Amino acid sequence: MTVILLALGAACCLGLGFVFQQAAAQHAPMKDFLSVRLLLDLVRMPLWVAGIGLMVVGMALGAMALGMGDITLVEPLLATNLLFAMALSRRLTRQRLGRSGWAGLWLLAGGVTAFIVAGRPQGGRSSADQTWQWLIMGVVLGSALLLAAVAKRERVHVSLEAALLGIAAGLIYGLQDALTRISGERFGHGGWGALLTSWQPYAIVVLGVLALVLVQSAFESAPLRLSLPALTAAQPLAGIACGVGFLGDRLQVTAGALAWEVAGIVAVVAGIVLIGSHPAMPPGAGRRTDERELEPR
Repeated sequence: MTVILLALGAACCLGLGFVFQQAAAQHAPMKDFLSVRLLLDLVRMPLWVAGIGLMVVGMALGAMALGMGDITLVEPLLATNLLFAMALSRRLTRQRLGRSGWAGLWLLAGGVTAFIVAGRPQGGRSSADQTWQWLIMGVVLGSALLLAAVAKRERVHVSLEAALLGIAAGLIYGLQDALTRISGERFGHGGWGALLTSWQPYAIVVLGVLALVLVQSAFESAPLRLSLPALTAAQPLAGIACGVGFLGDRLQVTAGALAWEVAGIVAVVAGIVLIGSHPAMPPGAGRRTDERELEPR
């Protein structure tokens, strides 16, 4: 129960933080798109700093949840950050949920519940096969970088661009969560000495900066509904792949359990799409979207 509460607390902070970040990022100069300079411009905006503060708290709570639980349990719960983003956005826009909003809410909540109940995630020993670990990490990171490169290409529509950047950031956040889990295990076994002499903490920082540039560029270029659902859907999928692939997490593999697990994941993704496309989600950079289409690269 402690792990669930920590993960839901993390999701709440992340969801609210994303709304604040996008509200500020839409006012950043478009010339800083996919550049570290974007972060230097955003740090001058109090609203963005508040959003980052919430995000840091959310990541800290998520790290605590990962340290106490399994990534295959924590990641689906973190996906509920969209519910909290929706709640704040609905309050700001004063839009009613309607059928699509309620359908998305129940699909997301029901999908997470179905996956956890059917899969009954259990931790285990991390895989001793380093080749397999590096292969999975390489595929996740390589896919994220490829999507970012496609998004940066000329003639990519701004809505597709934001979605691709959201997926790329989500994949990196999922990989970052896996490395956070490993770092927590190292700290538990050997303290600060073991943690600081391993490569994972430094990789977490690099991945965090990279994901932050990607997601802020997505927030800058298009409305929140075009990027946040993609990010929210990609992160748990990457985290679960890492958890099962090399962290030793186990799921139930009977025919009935697998059917419910797949149905749960499909319901989560469908719910994320419905909530993300709801009119209550802030339109954000509507005016800047047109500017982005006309601006040469």
